[in-house]
Amino acid sequence: MKSRSDLAVPAIAMALSLIAAPAFAQAAAAPVPDKGDTAWMMVSTLLVLLMILPGLQLFYGGLVRTKNMLSVMTQIGAATCLAMLMWVAFGYSVAFGPDAPAPFTPFIAGLDRAFLAGITPASTAATFTKDVVIPEYVFICFQMTFAAITLSIVLGGIVERVKFSALMVFALVWMPIVYLPIAHMVWAASGLFFAMGALDFAGGTVVHINAGVAALVAAIVAGKRLGYMRDSMAPHSLTLTLVGTGLLWVGWFGFNAGSALEANGSAALAMINTFVATAAGGLAWLAAERLFGHKPSALGLASGIVAGLVAVTPAAGNAGPLGAILLGAVTAIACYIAVGIVRPRLRYDDSLDAFGIHGVGGIMGAIGTAIVYAPSLGGPGPADYDMIAKLGVQLAAVATTIAWSVIGTLIALAVAKAVTGLRVTSEAEREGLDLAEHGERAYNL
Repeated sequence: MKSRSDLAVPAIAMALSLIAAPAFAQAAAAPVPDKGDTAWMMVSTLLVLLMILPGLQLFYGGLVRTKNMLSVMTQIGAATCLAMLMWVAFGYSVAFGPDAPAPFTPFIAGLDRAFLAGITPASTAATFTKDVVIPEYVFICFQMTFAAITLSIVLGGIVERVKFSALMVFALVWMPIVYLPIAHMVWAASGLFFAMGALDFAGGTVVHINAGVAALVAAIVAGKRLGYMRDSMAPHSLTLTLVGTGLLWVGWFGFNAGSALEANGSAALAMINTFVATAAGGLAWLAAERLFGHKPSALGLASGIVAGLVAVTPAAGNAGPLGAILLGAVTAIACYIAVGIVRPRLRYDDSLDAFGIHGVGGIMGAIGTAIVYAPSLGGPGPADYDMIAKLGVQLAAVATTIAWSVIGTLIALAVAKAVTGLRVTSEAEREGLDLAEHGERAYNL
């Protein structure tokens, strides 16, 4: 027969286990998305979509001639739709899915998440804070808009002369071989440059250098527009371009502040930097125009604003406001020189200066981020920050992105040329792509 003490031991143990059970269950429970973070990321995703449709459509559309307005808007809209479907089919998996087998892990992920297999409304994605998550579907949508706008920016280098069908074939090839590997290398936890500590808060390398370099390569391969540097190719509506500029600036807060992945202090830092770097870029471009003997122009203001936005993209959460102002101003002046001096002398036809602003601005921003990250300039870097080492990492990421984009873009253009041919006929180009390619007019006067 057992004693009272013998019976008491298991009873006490059971009681303690019942008391401790909720604590163990709580410790083992998976993190639950915060509704505030989730709402902010959903809004940020829509803001990035606003940058494309109608922001970039109007910005680019106003810069072309009247006869090509609708073709530009249609190209951007169709490229956006195609990018979204490719993102769901394989893009998200290849950029952010489970790791591919070695030795491919640093460069690309696998196809385990093709067509979003295994993802449910309960699935979560990690943020930059331990045990803070957001719904994975929201993260997928957010990154989907980044892929769409990157592809759309490329079109700015080759509008007014390239077939619509060629652009679609180009997009089908370019996104998987250029955009997705760069996105993985820079932003995925197992990516080559993420592991090296590269700083790209919202897409200086992934979006702007990538797209800008691709636009330059495409412009050179496609050749100049008929009458380039001989006939007037002035923007047909700077009014629409300025409306598009405003929409881009508003949408860019989703682009930059949303890249914090949470509604927190990092997002607030990115927000203030997106204000002040952009303002500095707009004024710096106007000052450069004046310095070089021109009148301060509406087009210059729009160009400077976008240059400032591009510059601060990689630095949005990696700089203090002072550093962001300096970066925006210096980058805008560099972009002005690329657009106003270098391009006319080299005579390449980057139709809407996609390289001059996004490419040059992205390079300046990515390299400059290593400087403004320093705590001496108000950046969030550690007290023992090694600027030289970080500059080396940034330069490696920039150089790799440029080389990868050049090679991949040449491949995509070769495929498009073989399948459809690149350029429209001379007659179609003179008539305008609105009618020749789409059978419509932007304006019936």
